[in-house]
Amino acid sequence: MSVQVPALWGVLNVTPDSFSDGGLYLDPDAAIARGVQMALDGASVIDVGAESTRPGATRIDADTEIARLEPVVRGLVEEGIIVSVDTMRSDTALRMVECGADIINDVSGGQADPEMFHRIATAGVDYVMMHWRGHSDQMDSLAHYGDVVSDVVAELGTRRDAAVDAGIDPERIMLDPGLGFAKNTEHNWELLRGIEAIAQMGHDVLVGGSRKRFLGALLPEGHTATERDGVSVALSVALAGRGVRALRVHEPSQHRVALEVWRRAQPGGE
Repeated sequence: MSVQVPALWGVLNVTPDSFSDGGLYLDPDAAIARGVQMALDGASVIDVGAESTRPGATRIDADTEIARLEPVVRGLVEEGIIVSVDTMRSDTALRMVECGADIINDVSGGQADPEMFHRIATAGVDYVMMHWRGHSDQMDSLAHYGDVVSDVVAELGTRRDAAVDAGIDPERIMLDPGLGFAKNTEHNWELLRGIEAIAQMGHDVLVGGSRKRFLGALLPEGHTATERDGVSVALSVALAGRGVRALRVHEPSQHRVALEVWRRAQPGGE
């Protein structure tokens, strides 16, 4: 029996204010080149976002979001790359599908835009649904749980059921536990320890922990976001073999090599 290794999704932020690489890829040509390089480095999907969802971030308007995304999505599609678009707006999602995007990654799980489920169902594309309780400027105040694993499973289940009722094919739904979104450091670790509960919901699971601040808490003060890549890679290896289908990462090359080491060390990994 072959060993299943999680797929890698490369993070591409075409924003001026994302926490780890804000401003580096605002230029469409630079963004496309970065996406192509990540694909060469082992990313099977490039996940493009134009609106920062870091804690405290303010929202941009839809026109700005679309203007940032469109040339990059079109360029990556022309390169034969599978593109996921990170957006909470159904208008943006529909436009990006028209540009060739294969996947919509909605961190709000359909809560930020009541038209999202209907439009995803009509478009017939894959849909990532993340656990979410509120926008970036308020999410830290919403990090209160009885049991975080049980609560996230229940809340994701409610959104999943609503999506299916709206006509989205359940086979096209992927779930994301939403590390760092309305969750403190210990909530994130509890979710990771209990990740199998998300996997047992019957859908592929995407985890995005790369470079996040709860990993940064393990490092000396004053470190840069890129210095979190080592602990991010360690997290990827820790999640391998635990029902996680895909990992959203900033440096696919490092994760690819580490996961190959993990695979070869498993029984059946020859």
